[in-house]
Amino acid sequence: MSFEFLDKFRDPELCRKILDKMRSELDGELRFMEVCGTHTVAIFQSGLRSLLPDEVVHLSGPGCPVCVTHESEVNAFLDLAGRDRVIMATFGDLMRVPGHGGRNLKKAQADGARVKVVYSPFDTLKLAKENPDDLVVFIGVGFETTAPTIAGTMKMARQQGIDNLRVLCFHKTVPTALDALMGDEQTRIDGFILPGHVSAIIGLEPYKFIAEKYGKSAIVTGFEPLDILQSLLQMVQWRNAGEAYVTNNYTRIVSDAGNSKALEVMYEVFEPTDALWRGIGMIPGSGLEIRPEWEQFDAKKEFGIEIKEGPALPGCKCGEILKGIKRPDQCPLFKKACTPANPVGPCMVSTEGSCAAYYKYNLD
Repeated sequence: MSFEFLDKFRDPELCRKILDKMRSELDGELRFMEVCGTHTVAIFQSGLRSLLPDEVVHLSGPGCPVCVTHESEVNAFLDLAGRDRVIMATFGDLMRVPGHGGRNLKKAQADGARVKVVYSPFDTLKLAKENPDDLVVFIGVGFETTAPTIAGTMKMARQQGIDNLRVLCFHKTVPTALDALMGDEQTRIDGFILPGHVSAIIGLEPYKFIAEKYGKSAIVTGFEPLDILQSLLQMVQWRNAGEAYVTNNYTRIVSDAGNSKALEVMYEVFEPTDALWRGIGMIPGSGLEIRPEWEQFDAKKEFGIEIKEGPALPGCKCGEILKGIKRPDQCPLFKKACTPANPVGPCMVSTEGSCAAYYKYNLD
């Protein structure tokens, strides 16, 4: 896709016209939540957040994979790092996620743990071949976007006879979390900007309950200013009309039916399970676990790891921020004990976290 083509979605004059129309048609407060870290950054980086009418309230939901990784899951992979014959493989954004006592993988690495940053799950195949006497454990976090790739890596490992690769599976699924949010009496959400990357895999059908069960609109949206503004204007107009829809405004990338091949691979290797979400707690059926027929790759079974809910990080309000109950600047640690250079909670660790975005683009 050319930059010239994308420039059409950044046209300042069209953006102004949509904003003017939105202002003229607004009938009361509209609280919308995006559930994608890329949308979080796009809204701040483009300046849209400061241009939106005061009545349009932007909430940043549980769409950052690092941010929703539960404290107990973080402690599990930190405990595993440093064990004999274990090489931990991870994406770089997990390196500084803090567990209890301020521990993280970066500190574990400095203390001698064998922690390797990889850029793709497929890199773990080479790592496992180069270290045949060790166990390479890949930390699997994220949503339906990354899970098919990790499932494909496990399939390739089996085909190539690689028997020293394990996956510590903490994958989560987005629609079930949205259902939990809408059922929470503390949350006030009038509509969702749905994640483009996840939706490219799962399509529209899994989101239909948002309109049918809760009477709220949800729109799959791209990441350019016009993508977001057009969808917000639709949300305003549908609410004014007393209507609610789930629709796809990102048709240049997302098919309504999703990616059937990716889903087939994902569910060949993984099956639904209950999962803990930071700030939300246990959500039934919202996670993925490795199927019994693939348990040779299951690090939880290999090491007898059980994930149990424990105490949250003291003072950190990341969970309430992910639910749209608090803004980052309402956390007592924000810009004080918790900064990008010294993050206390995961919402400040990830560049796609709401606290990190709020810190970077709201320095006034």
